[in-house]
Amino acid sequence: MPDLPPGASLEEAPMIPMFRSRNLTAVLAALLCFWVAAAAQPPVAPAPPPGPEAPRQQAPAEAPIDAPAPVDPKTYKIGVEDVLNIRVWREAELSGNVVVRPDGRITLPLAGEIEAVGLTPEMLGVKIAEALSKFLTRPEVIVSVASVRSKRYYISGNVLRSGPVPLVTPTTILQALSSAGLGQWAKKNKIVIMRGTERIKFNYNEVIKGKKLEQNIFLQDGDHIFVP
Repeated sequence: MPDLPPGASLEEAPMIPMFRSRNLTAVLAALLCFWVAAAAQPPVAPAPPPGPEAPRQQAPAEAPIDAPAPVDPKTYKIGVEDVLNIRVWREAELSGNVVVRPDGRITLPLAGEIEAVGLTPEMLGVKIAEALSKFLTRPEVIVSVASVRSKRYYISGNVLRSGPVPLVTPTTILQALSSAGLGQWAKKNKIVIMRGTERIKFNYNEVIKGKKLEQNIFLQDGDHIFVP
């Protein structure tokens, strides 16, 4: 205890050292608790060094448009359900594929509804360009047939490939049979073409020998070839 100043009583002695001692003890106790808690924690693994930056992924490319069917744009007549590819020069938002509706029309941005059935792709392109000329300066339009769905014939029976076949170009019975492939046990002399209510007989053996070639007619939309 420090010496008392002259004339001072014991009660008046300063108590500051005692308070400081108590405060120091509390601080040491708090630090000890902190060290114990820190030691109990699992060690933190050092962060791995930064690796090479992952390459940025590009946005998925737009789905490609179907390749045009092999039709003559000057002679082919567009029909219902045909898939048409419309190309407007430098106007990507006006280009794309459209399907001819049952009413025979198509709908295009700006151009609106346009009658398509019965027109050739070339004629339809001119018609679309005329409609777009109200909004664009000298629009250039190209129309192609992406998929022929309006005209088809059917083949079934003893063939290797049966089912509907797009009638894209003028096709004879012999050409259709060659594309389908005849089965091993096909009765080649009893082939029948069903055209509406009409039944047309076709003798494959005769035609390939150059006989009665008038049997080898051109197919029409909706014809059904049956090979027994």
